[in-house]
Amino acid sequence: MSTETPQRRTRFGWTLRKSGRTKAIAGLSALLLPIAAMVGLATPASAATSATATYVKKSDWGTGFEGQWTVKNTGTTALSSWTIEWDFPSGTSVTSAWDATVTSSGTHWTAKNVGWNGAIAAGASVSFGFNGAGTGSPTGCKLNGASCDGGTTVPGNSAPSAPGTPTASAITNTSAKLSWTAATDDAGIKNYDVLRDGAKIATVTTTTYTDSTLTAGTSYSYSVQARDTSDVTGPVSGAVSVKTTGGGTTDPGTPGTGSKVNLGYFTEWGVYGRNYHVKNLVTSGSAEQITHINYAFGNVTNGQCAIGDAYADYDKAYTADQAVDGVADTWDQPLRGNFNQLRKLKAKYPNIKVLWSFGGWTWSGGFAQAAQNPTAFAQSCYNLVEDPRWADVFDGIDIDWEYPNGCGLTCDTSGPAALKNLTSALRNKFGSSALVTAAITADGSTGGKIDAADYAGASASLNWYNVMTYDFFGAWANTGPTAPHSPLTSYSGIPTAGFTSADAIAKLKAQGVPAAKLLLGIGFYGRGWTGVTQDAPGGTATGAAAGTYEAGIEDYKVLKTSCPATGTVAGTAYAHCGTNWWSYDTPATIASKMAWAKNQGLGGAFFWEFSGDTSNGELVKAMGTNLK
Repeated sequence: MSTETPQRRTRFGWTLRKSGRTKAIAGLSALLLPIAAMVGLATPASAATSATATYVKKSDWGTGFEGQWTVKNTGTTALSSWTIEWDFPSGTSVTSAWDATVTSSGTHWTAKNVGWNGAIAAGASVSFGFNGAGTGSPTGCKLNGASCDGGTTVPGNSAPSAPGTPTASAITNTSAKLSWTAATDDAGIKNYDVLRDGAKIATVTTTTYTDSTLTAGTSYSYSVQARDTSDVTGPVSGAVSVKTTGGGTTDPGTPGTGSKVNLGYFTEWGVYGRNYHVKNLVTSGSAEQITHINYAFGNVTNGQCAIGDAYADYDKAYTADQAVDGVADTWDQPLRGNFNQLRKLKAKYPNIKVLWSFGGWTWSGGFAQAAQNPTAFAQSCYNLVEDPRWADVFDGIDIDWEYPNGCGLTCDTSGPAALKNLTSALRNKFGSSALVTAAITADGSTGGKIDAADYAGASASLNWYNVMTYDFFGAWANTGPTAPHSPLTSYSGIPTAGFTSADAIAKLKAQGVPAAKLLLGIGFYGRGWTGVTQDAPGGTATGAAAGTYEAGIEDYKVLKTSCPATGTVAGTAYAHCGTNWWSYDTPATIASKMAWAKNQGLGGAFFWEFSGDTSNGELVKAMGTNLK
């Protein structure tokens, strides 16, 4: 069984398979156990007078936080195990933990060492961390049944508070001055670490710092962290975004200003079975060709934006060989996973903008409830996208509602104005400087999905539409007729009139959507049938052709050698090998489609998705080269 977790594309959409995510979550070093799974605690191996336990809130994002406990052996003999107990006020809880087994009984919490970190040599210490919900602090701490401060002979050491969120001034092409309010601590503050895009760039003893190593026209995120005179660090402050002056006047985030958009989707589940990571954008050369990335997908549930896969998004630890910059993640750093790797990618390629895409085929059902209160939906999305832990990673938001006032995985009856209301609320909340976009149907048939919603009205609030001009035809029609899944234009014998890129673009233009706000979609995969004897389109079949991850679909990187193209129709390629028949785009057909997009005055193009390309990014390069 495959461990991939894609949102599988069915007709005009994707469905989600969960198998890879289970494996990923199992990879955590320790998980929070439910109360029902509590087991008896081991007898403490040593009196608490020979050890201390201290607590630090590492970070705080309003509705939750990251906490850390440290056990230090202050005695002269080794400890063989440890158990910490504490109380949280009602409404505060541990939601996940690592490097310890954490259980609870009401508001009382217990953490016990895991097998490998129970032994602590004299003078040594170990730490474990957890994510929590709520705003409370621990009280009544006990270590191995006694006071956590080791009695009267060994005092505890509290961590300093978080400094104030920095403010920026004196911003130039290459520098910015930061200032912040001081942290507080019972032992006194020793110094502050200044963090730029999550990495420490300086340690200062004052509450100001000027960074003079910046690039013109580039965005950065700064935060600070205090250290007390006992060398205990406190939580990281809130983050401030800074964009240096200069860098030219062309805005790469808006089509039609001298730069065409070349946007690719990066899927969060690609890090599992596909083993495709942000670093692959660098090694393939794709990062040099693209202008934007849509990170897919965030969930839409209960009328709100929500995390899609927390482990892949911000918890997965990367080794040095997997990381964009060759630096391994540490267990206690504030941000890991894809988000941190995207941050590193942006530092290496400052021109790339990243949007967080919400919805998709599987999670579009949540938009109907969101449409009932667009303002609340927009607020929830803003809170998530602009979370201080990763606010600098994202330049905006994309929504993939399949389909407003139409049928996808489920049917929606929100009305023609629902999309316009939702996008207007998003624009109002995110402001004029953020990117707000949407992926939309390419059903150009008479009375089809484009006719079901006010796409022209919604476009006034959007930077552009990603028009999904692929998946028109596929092996969900098991017996055929065979047809290209991404036809640019119509052709004699096409199974459904209006199912072409040209028809979709023409209809959207006719509705009043500006051409510069339309991006042409390219699929980096093929769709195919088996049991086919006819080389030309229109043949009969017996079912879906076998695929690596699912029947009827295969990556371009596989098809280019396993079933090379034997012909073209309607601006796209097809291939007949044995009894299999596939259709897909090649560098040559992409070149023609990019020329067509430019002739139509479109804002550029986008593709689904990076991992379907070859290891040297030949499809991305074909798009980038021919969009210039």
